[in-house]
Parts: sequence; C-alpha cells; structure tokens
Amino acid sequence: MKSEQEILEIIHHSNCTEAYHEFSPFPRFPVATDGVIALAEAAECYWLLDIIGSYQTDERIDQSFQMWTLEVNLEAGSGVVRGYNDTDLIITQEIPFTDFPLEEVELYLMDGIILLPSEY
Repeated sequence: MKSEQEILEIIHHSNCTEAYHEFSPFPRFPVATDGVIALAEAAECYWLLDIIGSYQTDERIDQSFQMWTLEVNLEAGSGVVRGYNDTDLIITQEIPFTDFPLEEVELYLMDGIILLPSEY
C-alpha cells in the first residue's frame, strides 16, 4: 500500500481519463476511470469498487448520478460506506475492518462510470 501522501497526490492529480477499466467479471458492474483504478491499486481498495458495483441492482439507486463516500475511523480501523442519489442518502454499509489510510474519500458514479470528483 502506498503512503497517505502518495494516495492524496493520485486523487488530486487525476483530472481526466484516457480509458475506462472493467474491474469485475460480473455483468452490469460499472467501469472505472484511470484515477479510480490508480486509487484502488495504491490504497488496495478494490473492495470499495465492489461495494459500489454490488448496489447497482438496488431499485433505490439512480443510474444517472450517484455519490459514494468512505469515512474511516483510523484509530478503530473501521469505516462506513454511504451511497447517495445526488444528495439523498440511500445506502449505508458498515465496514468492521479496513486499513484504508485516509479519513475520507468520495467517488461519483455517472452513467455506469465510477470517477473521482476531480475527473468530473
């Protein structure tokens, strides 16, 4: 796993993508941008992308725009993932253990593509 500073640099320097990447063998899973894949590799958090993808068949989910957050309690090593339709909270999933090194990360999902806010 990369350091917190290296991960923050990846997040802040990702402002476009050259390709969309399939990260799951399951049909109808979203694809991810270069920045999201770089984040997943650097922070070893493909599991976060799997969580987002796993909720895409939920009838409450708006397929046009979603916001997803991961908030981490660094001292306890736990976290919570929240999914929003625009600003309306739809999904909350507790993560009993994570070594994700940042206190928070935010991702967008638009029309089947997971992206960093800086790539929007």
